[in-house]
Amino acid sequence: MKEKNLTVIEHIDEIRKRLMVIVVFFVIAVIGSFFIAKPIIKFLQSEAGYEEFHAFNVVDPIALYLKVIIFLAVVIISPVIMYQFWSFISPGLHETERKVTLSYIPFAFMLLLVGIAFSYFVLVPFVMNFMKELSAELGITQTVGINEYFTFLFQILIPFGVIFQLPIVLLFLSRLGILDPVKLVKIRKVAYFVLFVIAAFITPPDIMSHLLVTVPLFLLYELSIIICRVGYRKFLKAEEKRKLEEIKAEQQRQIDEVMGNMEK
Repeated sequence: MKEKNLTVIEHIDEIRKRLMVIVVFFVIAVIGSFFIAKPIIKFLQSEAGYEEFHAFNVVDPIALYLKVIIFLAVVIISPVIMYQFWSFISPGLHETERKVTLSYIPFAFMLLLVGIAFSYFVLVPFVMNFMKELSAELGITQTVGINEYFTFLFQILIPFGVIFQLPIVLLFLSRLGILDPVKLVKIRKVAYFVLFVIAAFITPPDIMSHLLVTVPLFLLYELSIIICRVGYRKFLKAEEKRKLEEIKAEQQRQIDEVMGNMEK
């Protein structure tokens, strides 16, 4: 482990540098997203299943455009954000830990995309169909605002993108020895209850939609436990190897010290 004793000011300066890098990449991503936001908005509109959308406010079109641009930019630079976070904490890690945890970034980005894709292609259609059927049963004619529709999308896509990071986060913590997988098993019932409540907030009040979200979340948690066990075993092996190396180094130091005294 490379010891790097920094003062509070130096830590703040390090954070400032990391944030500056993120801001630069964010600006670049915003510029790029400016050109792809329009076709994406049109595609999402066409796939929504409504004949037309309405703007209830004069600034709704530009507000929507900016929201989509920012969302795309954040998704695009998410690997950069993860790398900057890793770079900030990496000086406190062992060499092996630095290499291993760095390799998690591509998988975390993939899980972010998988979470967004799952929520859009699986969950959103169920929610939309439920709302349409409920409106028809109540004799309600839906007048959908474009800004409200995309806000609804973001409220589903973003949480699932974050939730799908759970396996990587737990693997990261277990690989550093911070999290013991035994604890995850002990709190399984509590975790299931929390995930059940989260699913209830996200989905409409019908059993199929709820199961459609709850079951994948439970499976995701179980997968996280399995991955966490693998990471924790590797941590224990690395710690055992490190202690043996320290013992050997100390023994060698003592031998060198004795030999040096004999030569004198």
